[in-house]
Amino acid sequence: MVDLTDLLTDLADESAHLDALVAPLPASDWTRPTPAPGWSIGHQIAHLAWTDHVALLAATDPEAFYATVTEAPDVTRLVDHGAEAFLAPPAELLARWRAGRAALADALAAVPAGAKLPWYGTRMSATSMATARMMETWAHGEDVADALGVVRPASDRLRHVAHLGVRTLGHGFAAHGRPVPTTPIRVELAGPGGDTWAWGPADAAERLSGPALDFCLLVTQRRHRADLALLASGPVAEEWLDVAQAFAGPPGSGREPVSGNGAPA
Repeated sequence: MVDLTDLLTDLADESAHLDALVAPLPASDWTRPTPAPGWSIGHQIAHLAWTDHVALLAATDPEAFYATVTEAPDVTRLVDHGAEAFLAPPAELLARWRAGRAALADALAAVPAGAKLPWYGTRMSATSMATARMMETWAHGEDVADALGVVRPASDRLRHVAHLGVRTLGHGFAAHGRPVPTTPIRVELAGPGGDTWAWGPADAAERLSGPALDFCLLVTQRRHRADLALLASGPVAEEWLDVAQAFAGPPGSGREPVSGNGAPA
């Protein structure tokens, strides 16, 4: 069981790491395109600020949270509209993101044990919400790093992303219109520090293994399976590599495989 206080500390550290990457950038760099079609670096940070905002509403004012859906002009573009609405000059956007993520951390820490917060298509505990924010912060940070040509060192904070990736196995299949498997899968990942992170029965016939970083890139759809050192054994594990999706909502479009020179194949 993950301790919420420790999780919020890791989330703050992950946010600070991304903050340190974008804060020194000149305003012109905030308009750089990222791998997400139509999204600049500014859009990526605005998306995080907006999502922190609606998560704060979910934790403190459920009626206002639901209004983000019922009053949306086009619910199918809710995420895009949110990012666009929060776009601002870099200094203003940074200040808003910093204040929002701090307010969210305080709100999640105050959620009563066992309480469930509303979210899009589901309800979740404060711990699950913090884990989801960790996943999003890391994944969108990867988009920013890609836009800047930066390779970020992996950290043990990835364990939260990997855990969410394992727990959302069924969602990935369902989102792609496929039957949710009931066969147990053993997942064994090599953590950045050299230790092994494992989930599922040790004697399961279906198995998935490889670097934790690669698994996190897969489940957040930041890399194509062809570009990752993941080994699947068994038909369910093999199919999982095609549909893995740790984030809520409809199936993502994923990324195209890259060729040897790093350009889309």
